[in-house]
Formats: sequence, C-alpha cells, structure tokens
Amino acid sequence: MSTRRFFLGSSGLALAAFGLAPRALVRAAGHVAGGRGKTLVVVLQRGACDGLNVVVPYAEKEYTQARPTIALGRPGDKDGVLDLDGRFGLHPALAPLLPLWKQGSLAAVHAIGSPDTTRSHFDAQDFLESGTPGLKSTRDGWMNRHLQAAPRDEVSPLRAVSITPTLPRVLQGRASAVALTDAEHFALREAAGTRVAAGFEGMYAAAAKDALGGAGRETFGAMEALAEVDAAPSMRGSERPGRRGPTLTAALREVARLVRSDLGVELAFVESNGWDHHSGEGAATGQLAQRLRELGDGLFAFHEALGSRMADVVVVTLTEFGRTLRENGARGTDHGHGSVALVMGGPVHGGRVLGRWPGLHEDALFEGRDLAVTTDFRDLLAELLVRHGGARDLAPIFPGYRGTAADFPGVLRA
Repeated sequence: MSTRRFFLGSSGLALAAFGLAPRALVRAAGHVAGGRGKTLVVVLQRGACDGLNVVVPYAEKEYTQARPTIALGRPGDKDGVLDLDGRFGLHPALAPLLPLWKQGSLAAVHAIGSPDTTRSHFDAQDFLESGTPGLKSTRDGWMNRHLQAAPRDEVSPLRAVSITPTLPRVLQGRASAVALTDAEHFALREAAGTRVAAGFEGMYAAAAKDALGGAGRETFGAMEALAEVDAAPSMRGSERPGRRGPTLTAALREVARLVRSDLGVELAFVESNGWDHHSGEGAATGQLAQRLRELGDGLFAFHEALGSRMADVVVVTLTEFGRTLRENGARGTDHGHGSVALVMGGPVHGGRVLGRWPGLHEDALFEGRDLAVTTDFRDLLAELLVRHGGARDLAPIFPGYRGTAADFPGVLRA
C-alpha cells in the first residue's frame, strides 16, 4: 500500500495518509487564503553539473583541446551547439529552451559557484543550501531565513514548498515549510467510505488539538489548501509528444499546479540527481545529454503550463560546483569549481550570458584545472531575493555575505 508523506519544517512533523483520502480529512482545518504573488523556484542539480558542456564556450580553442572526445561541435556542425551570442552555445539537448532565450526570458550566469573551494559533494551542497560557504555550523537554510526575515500577518500554509520526500536543508529552520511528493493524491479516496474517512478525520483532529497544537493546525491548513489543487490545470497536456514526464518534470508539474491554484506559494524547491559524470559523460549524446534533455523538457513544460503567470515567476538552476576543464581517461570529468546557472521567467532580462568570463587559458584556471568562480552564488540569489522576492535586508539571510547591488549579475529587468 502506497504512503504519501507531508512534512512541516517548523515542527519536524510528518503525517502520512495511507494512500487514499477525500475531503473529509481536510475539513478539520479552517481555510487559509493564498493569493497571487511572486514565486521563486529553485532547481538543485545534485552531483555537480558540467557547466562547460551546458553553456559551451565553443569559441575558445582550449575548450576543444582539453576535451578530445566530449567537446561539442561548433554551431552548424553535426551535433553542434545552438549558438547563443557568437561565443557561447547551448547544448543541443536543451533545444526546447532556445525559443525562451531568443524571446528574452532565459539567461545564463557563467563561472558561478561558491567561494569555498571544497570538492566534497556533501560539504558543497550543505554550503549551497545553508548559504554560508565554509561554515558547517549553520543550522537552517537560506530559503527558510528569507521567510523569517519577511514575516507576514496572514500567510498561506503553502508559502514555502519542496517537492521532495523529506524537507531539504535549504528549507529547514524556524519558519514553516512543507515537503510533499504528490499534491493531487494527498487525501482518503471516496472508495474508503465516509465512515473510514470520518474516523481518520476525528483521529487527526484530536491529535492536532491535544498533542500537536499549532503545528497540527498548520498541517490541516496546508492539507485543506492542497485539496483545492485537484481542479488546477496540470502540465500533462503540454508535455512534449512521445515523451513520458521524467521525475523532474513531475516535480515541476506539482509546482506549476500549486502556483496556478493561487495558494500563496512564494518559494518552491525541486531537485534533480545524477550529475556526477566521472565516466561516459558524452558530448551531444551520453549521460549528460540525458540529464539535460530531462531538464530542458521539464523547464519548457513548466513555462508552457504557467503561460502568462510566468510574469510572476522566476526559476533558477544551481549546482554545488562545476567540473574540470580537461576530460579524464574514462571520458568523463572530475570535481571542479565554477559552473553555470540558468535563470528563466517573465522578469528575466534574458538572451545574455552574464557574469565575468575568466577564460580557459592555463593562467586563468583555478588551480590550473578548473573554470574559476567569478560570481558568488549568493550574488545571484541576492538579486533574485531583493528584486523579485522583496527582501530588504540580506544580512540575516546570508550571514557574513559582503556583497552589494553592484555585485548582482543583472539577470532581472530593472
């Protein structure tokens, strides 16, 4: 029997509905209005994405020389990159995103990463999610601290959501945040019968009142809000013909439905695994191309599903670090430093590769092997939180961060 899990980050509470539930379970909570507002969606590429084969510096001879089997060809070549600006090209697996680039709603920030130089996946992901590079003692995540720094008198119980089995590090903290894997099926189905449904309602209502207190009331509020999602349009009709939606597309589908339901979602988090390509990375085809095809299809379907609502939404892709310039003996790449971030949305000033490009000549490489980091990932996130999320003070969100507006890469329209 399948189990759907629902987590509230402020309390660590997890409630499981046993595969099945109609609206009887959620009527124990009062309705909490959401509303239309701005939404920031974070897509974390776990495993260290090879940014040099995503937004490809095809004009630099060092790129081709360093990658004899995995370098992508120039624009116009068989399986070559899709030209962006005469210097950089997009991996052909991301072809669905090219129209968004041309219309100005997609941008790239290259040579982005952490000022911390670790090549440990665990540490680098922890620093990225905590927002405090090099500091392991931070207990909460930067997304949660943003919620704490911008309190609301009346907030949706779905103000911050993660489409993951458990609450990720980035959303852990004092502010409430929800992790769920499937909004559509979180309830007892009609087949369970009204008597069974009423029994569950009574059991959970009693727990919420007597044992769980405020956390229980928050949970029921979120559950009732999720009950409204059933009527929201899904992304199924806008998926690319002949392709079955991958896990990332399914997660983005849930975010799109929540946003279109006007439930007050301000922050959303999804993750994509499998970016650690030490062998068999490939060029136009191979393991990286497969992951990029899923990413491109998912982002394209998300954009199509939201339509005009993308005017209120920004999506950013992040990864813990990049990969070496030179391919290894297994036709892959090893742990590196700088990578690339994609930013998509209506407010995006796109069609540009942003960030200070350091070049790939030997003197410019970090430790003689990696793309250097010239944009701190917090510079990009700070711009998104200030100019899109309404943040007024970055100090509590990114402790120790010294950046200013002059450091913003300029991904959003003024």
